[in-house]
Amino acid sequence: MREKIVVIDDDAKITSMLKRSLAFEGYAVTTASNGQEGLRLLLQEEPSLIVLDVMMPQIDGWEVCRRIREGGSEVPILMLTAKDEVSDRVKGLDIGADDYLIKPFALEELLARVRSLLRRRADKAETPSHRLQVEDVMLDLDTREVKRGANSIELTTKEFDLLHLFMQNPRRVLSRDLIMEKVWGYDYSGESNVLEVYIALLRQKLEEHGDKRIIQTVRGAGYVLRGE
Repeated sequence: MREKIVVIDDDAKITSMLKRSLAFEGYAVTTASNGQEGLRLLLQEEPSLIVLDVMMPQIDGWEVCRRIREGGSEVPILMLTAKDEVSDRVKGLDIGADDYLIKPFALEELLARVRSLLRRRADKAETPSHRLQVEDVMLDLDTREVKRGANSIELTTKEFDLLHLFMQNPRRVLSRDLIMEKVWGYDYSGESNVLEVYIALLRQKLEEHGDKRIIQTVRGAGYVLRGE
């Protein structure tokens, strides 16, 4: 059975090109020309992945992404944007997008990211149910609940995924490239401070409910989850 991909973009040339290219790769592709039409389509379809443009009339991509996540769907979302601004990428990732691609983009890169997101989705579906505990931090993969001691901590999707990676590898120094590949699904370019932003946010939330920092910076090497 072919995996379904929904493309939501108001640029007819891009949707036509993506529909042909993704279909050639073996995917079943459906398109929508704006956010409102896309949301209606998603009520009918159960896609394996969504390719979502940011700047669209009526309802923009950020709002479409927010509504998808508020509805409880964890379908992978690859957002397309013409803006190469860190704040825009952080905003999209913070409301639940899984990856970002800047326009204009190389088709080969988009196809690679689609494959990466679908692999991660399949790997996640095969992951057994369990909890992780490191020091006084508990992470529940079933309920996506995080606690430090008796205190619950509200995390965004990417913050949760970042903490999950650290808790899978306690006391192991994780390089910036490895973290970006595992959590964001693409190689870190060295030009963006997205990782630093998320590390700072995660530290702040964890330290509000604990008496010590457990995510340490290892200068020149990366980050590690361990007590001070």
